[in-house]
Amino acid sequence: MKTETTLKRGFASDNNAPVHPEIMKAMLAVNEGHTIAYGDDPYTEVATEKIRLLFGKDVCVYLVFTGTAANVLNLAAATHPWQSVVCAETSHIHEDECGAPEKFTGCKLLPVQTDDGKLTPESIATQLYGFNFEHHSQPRIISITQSTELGTVYTPQEIKAITDLAHNKELVVHVDGARIANAAAFLDISFKEMISDTGIDLLSFGGTKNGMMYGEAVVFLNTSLSENFKYIRKQGMQLASKMRYIAVQFDAYLTDDLWLHNARHANRMAHLLAEKAARIDGIKITRKVEANGVFAKIPKEIIHALQKEFFFYVWDENASVVRWMASWDTTEEDVDRFVSAIQNLLSDL
Repeated sequence: MKTETTLKRGFASDNNAPVHPEIMKAMLAVNEGHTIAYGDDPYTEVATEKIRLLFGKDVCVYLVFTGTAANVLNLAAATHPWQSVVCAETSHIHEDECGAPEKFTGCKLLPVQTDDGKLTPESIATQLYGFNFEHHSQPRIISITQSTELGTVYTPQEIKAITDLAHNKELVVHVDGARIANAAAFLDISFKEMISDTGIDLLSFGGTKNGMMYGEAVVFLNTSLSENFKYIRKQGMQLASKMRYIAVQFDAYLTDDLWLHNARHANRMAHLLAEKAARIDGIKITRKVEANGVFAKIPKEIIHALQKEFFFYVWDENASVVRWMASWDTTEEDVDRFVSAIQNLLSDL
């Protein structure tokens, strides 16, 4: 029997959404018989080939369980412990991975303050010093998030400016692509145009936030960095024995552009929510909505009551700014009920 809790829908995170039926169907379809473990199965071969088709036939692909693992192992593959990673202060690797990048790579994170979650060549340059100076951690990786934790999206031109700077300094560039599908949907371009053609070296290719149950891919566009990665993945406890269940998710996710349909829908619902909420007196949308996140300033008095009905997170308690995330399964009815709840609570003030 479903409980009231499982029936509740909200705008807390796209992680809260269920698995897309086509992906669940694919997982059930391979849940018969035996196959070779640890990725030596035909399902993993098909999935990795589909990912290669997105980014280039020469890229190296490794499947892992989680986004944190994808990020950390990507960084570990390209760094030594005396090196450092430049990232936005809002980045997931800095704010939301419990120090895992530092613990497992030994590297220092160099967070950069931003207004919109996006790094620029100018802001990155503030951390690019101390080269060959043994008393200073050596900058090695620039890590960006696409789309960012603030819901903004880098254009290909902005990414290319960063990779040009990095490569001129003999650095490499990593993309945390947990919501990369939402960015591609917003820009209306291919993954290749956004990632491969702009000179990205390392990618954490996510699917969990866009309809998959679990599973991410570590993609080496700069294949020289993938040397010995199979050992890094194993030591990192991310070599799945029953890898077919990750692989078939990617297979279904990348079939008939399911990833794109899901991302476009989530983005559209976020834009619809922002548009309708902005019409309410007392509600201010604080950031331009590009992907599937909405940031809004709302009266503090209604936050707790609204969270009881539709759970979401407070982004900045002092400023009374909240974050609302739309998902692949968010409906217009969800948006309308949420907006009505806001209006009802405000009318009671």
